[in-house]
Amino acid sequence: MSQSYLEADRLNLFISKVTDYAIYMLSADGDVVSWNAGAERFKGYTPDEIIGKHFSTFYTSEDRANGVPHKALYEARTTGKFEDEGWRVRKDGSLFWANVVIDPIFGADDVLLGYTKITRDITEKRRTAEALHASEERFRLLVQSVTDYAIYMLSPEGLITNWNEGARRIKRLDFDDVKGSHFSRFYTEEDKLKGIPAHALLTAQREGRYETEGWRVRGDGTTFWAHVVIDPVFDSARQLIGFAKITRDITERRDAALMLERTREALQQSQKLEAIGKLTGGIAHDFNNLLNVICSGIDLLRATPLEPIKHRKIVDSMERAAQRGAALTGQLLAFARQQPLTLEVLDINNIIASFEAVLRRAIPDSASFVIKKSHVGRVQTDVSQFESALLNLVINARDAVGEDGLISLETCQAVLGENEVDQLPAGTYAVIIVSDNGAGMAPEVVDRALEPFFTTKAVGKGTGLGLSQVYGLTQQSGGRLLIKSAVGQGTSISLYFPVQATQPGMDTEAPGLDKALVVDDQPDVLDMTVALFQSLGYEAIAANSGAEAMHLLRQHPDIKVLFTDVVMPDMNGVALAQAARQFAPEINILLTSGYMSGPLREQFGDALAQFELITKPYRLADVAKRLRTVAA
Repeated sequence: MSQSYLEADRLNLFISKVTDYAIYMLSADGDVVSWNAGAERFKGYTPDEIIGKHFSTFYTSEDRANGVPHKALYEARTTGKFEDEGWRVRKDGSLFWANVVIDPIFGADDVLLGYTKITRDITEKRRTAEALHASEERFRLLVQSVTDYAIYMLSPEGLITNWNEGARRIKRLDFDDVKGSHFSRFYTEEDKLKGIPAHALLTAQREGRYETEGWRVRGDGTTFWAHVVIDPVFDSARQLIGFAKITRDITERRDAALMLERTREALQQSQKLEAIGKLTGGIAHDFNNLLNVICSGIDLLRATPLEPIKHRKIVDSMERAAQRGAALTGQLLAFARQQPLTLEVLDINNIIASFEAVLRRAIPDSASFVIKKSHVGRVQTDVSQFESALLNLVINARDAVGEDGLISLETCQAVLGENEVDQLPAGTYAVIIVSDNGAGMAPEVVDRALEPFFTTKAVGKGTGLGLSQVYGLTQQSGGRLLIKSAVGQGTSISLYFPVQATQPGMDTEAPGLDKALVVDDQPDVLDMTVALFQSLGYEAIAANSGAEAMHLLRQHPDIKVLFTDVVMPDMNGVALAQAARQFAPEINILLTSGYMSGPLREQFGDALAQFELITKPYRLADVAKRLRTVAA
């Protein structure tokens, strides 16, 4: 037996054993002449049942009526190959979807000997493809039916490749109008100049998502506020094939939010006006009482000669009224966070220790007052304002507990995260807590506790400015005030001050100056200030204008201190101080004004910051202390 016959036998044996493909031979007329195991499995026929029958047996009656089997053989014979997919019929009459390949077999002299036919059952593959197609079609219909969102695809370059109904409605353009155009057409000219469209695609590709809000342009040129999401689309090899873009028109939502914000601002403004009305009424009432004392005292002093004792009592009453007026003004400014503070780096525990006797005298002997101090570090604040704040809190606690309650003052240190306490930045804070076991406050009272002139005390028992002053001090010192209270559970007020890393050095040595130039355009104020400097041991020279002050400086080169009002006609105090410093570089300069430091800084800028400033009304001790500072 030749080698070729052996190979042919092996090939026939191999083909007969294949079960995934129906492989069989047809005669030149289309009759079945061989049959393998795969053909028997797919078709259901044994070789004895099918060999000799025409292969059209496997076609549907419709295909046979249309001459499909004949056309298949004709195409295979004339073109060298026939390939097709279609329904085929098993022996039991059931159908399967088949992939069919028919190849002609030619002998010598191109004589047609027959055909080889390979059939594969791909029913499951077709069903999977149909299911996928159906799913894709349902998704396409779903996307197309969405009208509240513009959903469309972009090429990797940003060109529009499809368009849903929502896009047509929101953008007011049909697909034919936008197909193949760049999506940047919907951006404003300003955004396009900034390169925002390209940045959006780059961000989506790099980070896996891009989301933003902004103005977009419709086809008719009108604009709308859009919420935009862009997602990159990758193939199985992680190659970018495009972007999915979803846009929603949220103009109405944005307008509603803006309207709500404007309404909220209007409400806040109304509340501010109401607070200002209460503030004005309270100020008028308290200052009328204080001015009544002063005016009446002046009338008495002018009208009749008085005995020295009565004279002294009237002057003392006038002085107390003036002091209360200055204190009231200070409290108002503290609440407004415009009270000029003498900031020093202080040890809180030392301040409390030195002030403890005053605090204890404010509390009845029958009440308990406990002080607990832990290490807190040093903070920057005004010592006198801080002492006043402590006294205010302790007096409020005393009024809340009555004769036999419990009041505690505690210090501790807290390390806070960002915004952990009322938007304070992260850092280390000294915390001062004043607590009581009194009646406590209802939530609506807590909400108003910091309002100026709001008080729950009886008429004449309080101005309603105590907590306002404490609040202003903490704000100006970079801290916060928190109130915790509930009816029947007492009240706890915590003051937070940022801990300072370093403490600037201080020189408390007396300056030892001997000649001072005092400048003010108000004669009464000038006379009083000259007397004040004389009481401090200075030889005081008076000037009522900047020009006169410069003239006196040239006449008296031994002047060591210049004390001048800031706001004066022609030549203001800052300009005078600058000219004096240029003329006499070693001169010590102290400015004063009845205006707050904030408005003065706005008017004079950095020029004011070159000099020390003390605000009116000032006391003898305040001037002496500041003179030591400028001479340091």
